[in-house]
Amino acid sequence: MDANKTPGIPPARGIKSYVLRGGRVTAAQLRSYRNLAPEYLVPFAPEKTDFKKIFGNDRPLVVEIGFGMGAATAQIAAENPDRNYLGIEVFRAGIGRLLLEIEKRGLKNIRLVEHDAAGVLDCMIAPASVSAFHIFFPDPWPKKRHHKRRLIKRPFTDSLAQKLLPGGYIYMVTDWEEYGEWALGELSQTPGLSNPYGGFAPPRQWRPKTKFEEKGLAKNHIVRELFFIHHKLGEHNGFE
Repeated sequence: MDANKTPGIPPARGIKSYVLRGGRVTAAQLRSYRNLAPEYLVPFAPEKTDFKKIFGNDRPLVVEIGFGMGAATAQIAAENPDRNYLGIEVFRAGIGRLLLEIEKRGLKNIRLVEHDAAGVLDCMIAPASVSAFHIFFPDPWPKKRHHKRRLIKRPFTDSLAQKLLPGGYIYMVTDWEEYGEWALGELSQTPGLSNPYGGFAPPRQWRPKTKFEEKGLAKNHIVRELFFIHHKLGEHNGFE
């Protein structure tokens, strides 16, 4: 069986924003997956999930879509113990690596779902239940014929907005300038969202740089940040 695939989970509907490749899962990552998944991995379910019950509290829920190797996720969660973090990822190597970091730091406010983000959003997350969505460096799918695979486009952004609590936010970062322009347009056209900056947002000082980001900066890529708020309340949830 491919170590990057999850058995028994039906494929998500529509065009996927990712392609499962045969990435290498290290022995340490696989060991952490086997040992820690029962505690920290939330099984995909075709029904709304009570995350307050799963976390054992009613703290604000932050959802990160595509956390990669999870270094930034773990640091943000460690620095904000008053919030719950749900990470969604399809690559087992990244899940295993983040589980290692969770164990190392003794984090109790992170849970993970190994599944396509669209499926998790559609099936598991209730409307008006999420305080924030973090989407850091999603695949830009740079070729025009692949733009249909991009994650940040309507109607997916409509679904993100519907899951947000009033005053909640969507925070996206990309080092692909054209994708930043694309995402800015898609989010600007999404009902229920407002842009407090009118364009790209200034960098959030609380977001740690990732190795992926540093590689992009070394290639002179321009990092674009987007910050949209659910406009029923004109304030966000404290990350400034």
